[in-house]
Amino acid sequence: MRRQWFIVFITGSLLWAQVKISRAPDRIDVEIDGKPFTTFFIGPEAPKPYLHPLRSASGKVVTRYYPMELREGERRDHPHHRGLWFTHGDVNGWDFWANEPSQKGVGKGKGKVVLKEVIGVKSGPKQGSIEASFDWVDGAGTVLLNEHRTMVFHSHPQLRIVDFDITLTAREKVKFGDTKEGTFALRLAPSLEEPARGAPPTPPRTGKMVNAEGLEGESQVWGKRSAWVDYFGEVDGEKLGIAIFDHPQNPKHPTFWHSRSYGLFAANIFGEHDFMADKTRDGSITLEPGGTLRFRYRVVIHPGDYRSANIAELYRQYAAGK
Repeated sequence: MRRQWFIVFITGSLLWAQVKISRAPDRIDVEIDGKPFTTFFIGPEAPKPYLHPLRSASGKVVTRYYPMELREGERRDHPHHRGLWFTHGDVNGWDFWANEPSQKGVGKGKGKVVLKEVIGVKSGPKQGSIEASFDWVDGAGTVLLNEHRTMVFHSHPQLRIVDFDITLTAREKVKFGDTKEGTFALRLAPSLEEPARGAPPTPPRTGKMVNAEGLEGESQVWGKRSAWVDYFGEVDGEKLGIAIFDHPQNPKHPTFWHSRSYGLFAANIFGEHDFMADKTRDGSITLEPGGTLRFRYRVVIHPGDYRSANIAELYRQYAAGK
């Protein structure tokens, strides 16, 4: 009788959960309010862990499918732009950014981020979480870094909110080189790209990026420092946007932005000589063995644009710990 009650309790808890996390050997599925939100790919075939796809509360996909799937109207460039990911292009000279099987990687060659352990997954009525550990392994097989990551997924009637808490611990002396090729990034769905030459004719490119200072477009946002950037447009006729928030306690806050009109959307604190067009700048950071870097971000997928979604107020709440 006691065992039957326990099974009923657990089953009832999962049915009641508004954020449901389900684990498989090579992936972890996230469902919010009874609808699929994203999948966290962690299998050995992935050169790095990534979330794909990301959806709005209405179910619209806001990230590019390529290279995981082939869809008409998408650019088939930069195959390392997988959904949403976190890596860097120069770690002790190894490339953890452009590290697909088809790529050579710059510098010494490519590294890989491999799963060490899924520490825990938790479903719940208001939020669910994934906690995992990864090793950053260079091309010679040396573990340079351990990554401890927690992602918290929130239930909300109109928004999709994900909090990221990532701590990198050096296993060797590690230098994060000054390059624009990084770091916390996602690749947007084609209709959210800014209009630009060379884009496929369909779907129409309707996107626009805006930062916390009110600067608009790639020419004003790329390489600038800001606490947040919102990238918005239309997806299948619905006005939608996605914002990335840089936590006020992150290293070098506010971060620089490697955000492109073709849909790359990335926060990167390291690429100072690129972003400032100044070869005398050095944005690199070196960690001694046991040293750490902690990064926290919030991703908000919202209806409307940055004004109607009140992104500035949402950031203020995030910065205040809400």
